[in-house]
Amino acid sequence: MRIANVARFGGMFAAAVGLTATGLMALAPVESRAQAPQPLKIGVMGGFSGVYADVAGGQVEAAQMAVEDFGGTVLGRKIEVISADHQNKPDIAAALSRKWYDEGVKMITGLDTSSVGLAVRKVAQEKGQIDLNVGAASADLTGPACSATGAHWVYDTYALAHVTGDAVVKNGGDTWFFVTADYAFGKSMEDEATKVIKAAGGKVLGDVKHPLATQDFSSYMLQAQASKAKIIGLANAGGDTINAIKQAGEFGLVKGGQRVAALLIFPSDVQSLGLQTAQGLVLTTAFYWDLNDETRAWTKRFRAKKDKLPNLTTAGVYSATLHYLKAVKAAGTDEPLAVMAKMREIPVNDMMTKNGKLREDGRLLRDMYLAEVKSPAESKGKDDIYKILATVPADKAWRPLNEGKCPLIKN
Repeated sequence: MRIANVARFGGMFAAAVGLTATGLMALAPVESRAQAPQPLKIGVMGGFSGVYADVAGGQVEAAQMAVEDFGGTVLGRKIEVISADHQNKPDIAAALSRKWYDEGVKMITGLDTSSVGLAVRKVAQEKGQIDLNVGAASADLTGPACSATGAHWVYDTYALAHVTGDAVVKNGGDTWFFVTADYAFGKSMEDEATKVIKAAGGKVLGDVKHPLATQDFSSYMLQAQASKAKIIGLANAGGDTINAIKQAGEFGLVKGGQRVAALLIFPSDVQSLGLQTAQGLVLTTAFYWDLNDETRAWTKRFRAKKDKLPNLTTAGVYSATLHYLKAVKAAGTDEPLAVMAKMREIPVNDMMTKNGKLREDGRLLRDMYLAEVKSPAESKGKDDIYKILATVPADKAWRPLNEGKCPLIKN
């Protein structure tokens, strides 16, 4: 009797253990189910400190807006935006981009400063990954440094020089002296502008180079003043442009009849200078917040995230990121060459670009705008700073494909 009870108890215990084990197996997640798809990582790299801080500020928020507008996921994967400050140093930018690509970042955008943009382009080519350059200006990005997995999204030295330079020369500014930032962007900007000036019958009387992040422009402005050139061409950007324009005023260049042409200037620069100082400056831009109802609505949304006036690089990061995500969805993969093929196939349409076309050399073909800084009397408020003088169609704004010396282009 006792033996039977023990046996019956043992059987019940075994059955219970078996049931428990079965239940645990049923509850345990299958390994493949437990592994959620890896997020699609996008990197925004900008000069968030230093001379271009005001220019780059807001690019991360713009990328996040593009992700939100796209829906937050693509191909069943969450979209993740990461960011870093390249400090305007190409070695830091190259190391960051290599690390990011190795860690699974599929696209890098932002990339203000030409030396940084060219350094990241080399790493992207080496890794076979995508870089969508928004902030660097060197036209070499669609020339000798062009890439099958790279694009140049918003502006370059060719467009800035041709749109602004041509307009100034035609308006009587036929003699120039350049004050140029001593690195890749400045050299490229001056070279392109010189071609335009000479082609239009003008002359370049001289130039002077200055280091990045220069505070004292006095010696440079004295040389510009002594040249007697009608136009002082500034082939620099950000804080350097602001300081140069201020000191041109302090040294009496404008009062003496010379004019300043800033070949790359941003709304934050104009606001820092004030309309009294900046009025009359002619410039080229790809975006202006007050252009139409769509740009005004987008700007209102942006300013809820970052309370500053968006510029063409801010809008450009949004545009590049959104178009990239559309291409990933259309391609059904994040494989770089497949995605780039779709980016070239699909027209670029967003709040800043209408029916844009990504060319084989990586140049985004879109309309540009010739603008002029308003006078204090013309302005209706602190953000009302530009009047649009002309819309320049893509075929007039950008370098012809056969002139760029991009090694991807045959004949």
